[in-house]
Amino acid sequence: MRQGGACPGKVGGQGAGSAAHRDRAGQVPARYLVYNTISNLLGQDEQVACFRNAARHLAPGGRFVIELEVPQLRRVPPGQDALVFWSEPGYLGVDTYDVVRQHLVSNHFRFGEGRAARVFRGPHRYAWPAELDLMARLAGLDLESRHADWAGTPFTTESPSHVSVYRRPPDGQ
Repeated sequence: MRQGGACPGKVGGQGAGSAAHRDRAGQVPARYLVYNTISNLLGQDEQVACFRNAARHLAPGGRFVIELEVPQLRRVPPGQDALVFWSEPGYLGVDTYDVVRQHLVSNHFRFGEGRAARVFRGPHRYAWPAELDLMARLAGLDLESRHADWAGTPFTTESPSHVSVYRRPPDGQ
């Protein structure tokens, strides 16, 4: 059984945006995007193209699985645009939100001895589960299930992430 990522972040020197349109021969029973991979596509059109690309390569009845963080905007104080998501000695993680563009930058600061710090910033376009469901419908896929994690924990309003399974209808449906 051949399975594979649908829009990996880097393939053959191409960035994630071009991977949204990459063509692979044949159909597979499953495609997956794990740990926020779809959020590396920074435009809604790119994310929709990724869904369409995955759907085009699924066999009838095949599944497209996405793992994605749920935006934590409810935790951001009014009037602020940043949220500390992790803090421990030697490390600070801060997400900054641009709610107009649905972007966030995940900022990671590592501190060593002295005054120097190493900084890594990762840009993302966040999408709510309902928006992903619409992208799936535009690609001809149906939501089959959604859980808070890979263990099958029920998805609730308090879930920090989700694993959503979309299914290509069998032929003739």
